[in-house]
Amino acid sequence: MPALNCLAQILGQGNTSLLYQQLVKPQLALQANVYSQFTELAGEFHLRVVPLPGKTLAEMEQLVRATLDSFEKRGVTDEDIEKFKGSTEAKYINGLQSVSGKVFQLAAFQTFTGNPNMIGTLLKMNSAVTKEEVIRVYNKYIKGKHSVVVSVLPKGQENVIAAADNYKVDESNYTAPDYGYAGLKYTKAKDNFDRSKYPGTGPNPVVKVPAFWRKDLPGNIKTIGAENHEIPTVTLIISIPGGHLLQSKDTAKIGLASLFAEMMNEDTKNYTAEQMTIALEKLGSTIEVGSSRDAIVFTVEALKKNIDKTLQLLQERLFNARFTESTFSRVQRQTLESLKQSKTRPAIVADDVIAAVNYGPNHIFGMNESGTESTINNITLQDVENYYKNYLTANNTKVVVVGDITQNEILPKLAFLSKLPYKSIALPSVTAKPKEVDKSRIYLVNVPNAAQTEFRISHVTGLKYDATGEYYRTGLMNFTLGGGFNGRVNINLREDKGWTYGARTTFNGDEYTGDFTFSSGIKADATDSALTEVIKEFRSYAATGIKEEELAFMKNAICQRDALRYETGTQKAGFIQRMLLYNLPANYVDQQNKILKNITKPEIDALAKKYIDADKMNMVLVGDKERILPGLQKMGYEIVELNPDGKMVEGGEVKKGF
Repeated sequence: MPALNCLAQILGQGNTSLLYQQLVKPQLALQANVYSQFTELAGEFHLRVVPLPGKTLAEMEQLVRATLDSFEKRGVTDEDIEKFKGSTEAKYINGLQSVSGKVFQLAAFQTFTGNPNMIGTLLKMNSAVTKEEVIRVYNKYIKGKHSVVVSVLPKGQENVIAAADNYKVDESNYTAPDYGYAGLKYTKAKDNFDRSKYPGTGPNPVVKVPAFWRKDLPGNIKTIGAENHEIPTVTLIISIPGGHLLQSKDTAKIGLASLFAEMMNEDTKNYTAEQMTIALEKLGSTIEVGSSRDAIVFTVEALKKNIDKTLQLLQERLFNARFTESTFSRVQRQTLESLKQSKTRPAIVADDVIAAVNYGPNHIFGMNESGTESTINNITLQDVENYYKNYLTANNTKVVVVGDITQNEILPKLAFLSKLPYKSIALPSVTAKPKEVDKSRIYLVNVPNAAQTEFRISHVTGLKYDATGEYYRTGLMNFTLGGGFNGRVNINLREDKGWTYGARTTFNGDEYTGDFTFSSGIKADATDSALTEVIKEFRSYAATGIKEEELAFMKNAICQRDALRYETGTQKAGFIQRMLLYNLPANYVDQQNKILKNITKPEIDALAKKYIDADKMNMVLVGDKERILPGLQKMGYEIVELNPDGKMVEGGEVKKGF
């Protein structure tokens, strides 16, 4: 098992893998991955490739097999083994951060081995992998072995398959193998407890803010940290002002911040991207750069014993970025292809279109942070270099530290951050007041032959994040409507009707704005019926409010839920990051607990009536127009047909735009 996992990592996991180097980096494929899967009865070895336009799957299969040939010539290196051992050690240790992670490991070990305490054995198995063992399993299970080759492709492009089907199912003379079931008799298990009675939940746990420290570093860098000595790991989140909002004055290049973050994950002056990956995997560490609405975010995870070496690599990534035309061309093309693919995914289309409808297509919050094909094509390598030169700053950078490390240990190690240029990065002032919805109307986006219709029913509330104000209270109100599995919309649409795998409502808010949204993927033939039911639930909740038994359930459920929301290093970091971002008091959770305990039905009912108005909602439906339009037309709503980019369709079912 460990040797096959190591083989999968060498062949197709990360930017040092053979498939990445031979298919993705030369821009022959968008993605190429390999993984080894183990179940109780058998194991499977999967190779998955997504080609870039112009390449057939037959060509991809040839390239994959050529990569296997090159592996045979290359062999397994000492570096491969070292990377595997470092990364798997970190993976298993990090998997024990949460209660669910611990329970999963204990239960799996007990089920399959009869001994729940096998984590040490598993770590020893991984650490004992050798180069010879990896070659042995390759020869035994992969080389020259038969495989199942599956071609997955868009309708109308059957000519790009890997090969024609070469099997035929003949059921006429089929006889099932003897599995040894003959003669077995069922004996009902006996127990001494009543299965019809639900087990009690026990007393509600009280969530406490972890003990934390704050410190301002030179350059107006604000840090906050919390110790957690359960496992020997450290998590850092470093947020530098910038991100999506910086582009609100130059929307022709929306997506620059996201593209810049991708480039920051590539080469540096002293390391290629592959060399950086190798160095991090040997340590069992990760450094990931991403973009958010108002920041460029560096997320670092490391074993405590390797934090110093990991921070040295972070400095390399931060101060010695290297941007080349070849890397930019590849990342830009991958971004464009990802955007094209996203237009075929109704859920992503629905998210993009509801933002454009809610805020307007020309508002920064109505634009996808990843950009569009047009805006990405407008971005140049010089734009990326200018972002790096002009917008990395120490001023108002925020650092969150959580893990097996004290304040006195970590602060000297973070002194290098003060070497960042001191610049005042003024994010554009963004006005995001609630956009008046005069009446509920349907915005229809056609995806031919879609089996489901993606629903996004929403309006901008303008409620900004407030840990103890009306924003927090609307979250309590929303729980009964659609904030949990037992929410009314989920029980109605999933449990009672069977039209969906899940339906939910959310109130989202940050320091700029807030909105309310219903979201679900609904069986296409039930689109109009489901919309009727959602509107009925909205009207009912706004009119009669919460029931007393629902209020009691909500209070109990939220207390139980919150106890599991801040377990992992990343969760804890997000928890105290929110304290730093919104300047929350140390006792804000106590204040929330008090609000939760004392909130009444009249308060909940008033909030429902204020924010759940079924007659003033933007209703985006993404699905097969031919199947769903006739039913929707009978409902009496104005229907506006939009393209996947949120623009009106010429000659479509358009009465007027938004």
